Amino acid sequence: MVSVEVAHEKCTGCTHCRDVCPVTVFEMQPRENWPNVVDDPNVAAKFQFRAEKSAVIHGPDCIMCEACLFECEGECITIVDDEGTVHKSTYK
Repeated sequence: MVSVEVAHEKCTGCTHCRDVCPVTVFEMQPRENWPNVVDDPNVAAKFQFRAEKSAVIHGPDCIMCEACLFECEGECITIVDDEGTVHKSTYK
């Protein structure tokens, strides 16, 4: 089974993952859902953090299209495929 994770300290809330995902793996949720998360200063130097962060809601539905990996500005998404290969986001 495919595993999808979001590193919330890097998630800017850009909504790109949600917008490009054809199977609705991601949902935006209020930052308050992660009260102990400290925003990554390296990401903050490049992008503005918004009022929401991405949450993996339907991770097992991931079809490995990797669209989210190319669109994630905070480079916070990791997908582990059925064979155990790790795929990390790299903003285009």
